[in-house]
Amino acid sequence: MSSAARDGRDPALVGDALSRLATERGWSADLSVGGVVGRWREVVGDQLADHCTPETFDDGLLVLRTDSTAWATQVRLLVPQLLRRLEAELGPDVVRDVKVVGPAGVQWGHGQRRVAGRGPRDTYA
Repeated sequence: MSSAARDGRDPALVGDALSRLATERGWSADLSVGGVVGRWREVVGDQLADHCTPETFDDGLLVLRTDSTAWATQVRLLVPQLLRRLEAELGPDVVRDVKVVGPAGVQWGHGQRRVAGRGPRDTYA
């Protein structure tokens, strides 16, 4: 029952098969965000990429980690422009919100005895 005409049994290109699979499984948004994360420096620029990295993406929320609290404040001010840039790269309603968190510092409050007080403040590397 083979013929020269194309039918459903013909081999498919790998890219077409993967695109169809991503669409069927609902992975398209996650894959496009992964593409942006892979080229983060190109999307946001060198200066911002030096101090800010994407940490997680879940249900439209992109979490960014900065290397200092000062940069966290600066990036929070840039969130509207960043959302516009991500919308241009990914399409509407893929990234709906951006959460900016500061550095994950050293935890000093271990053990039973410790002195109350201000403790460490900003960035420890």
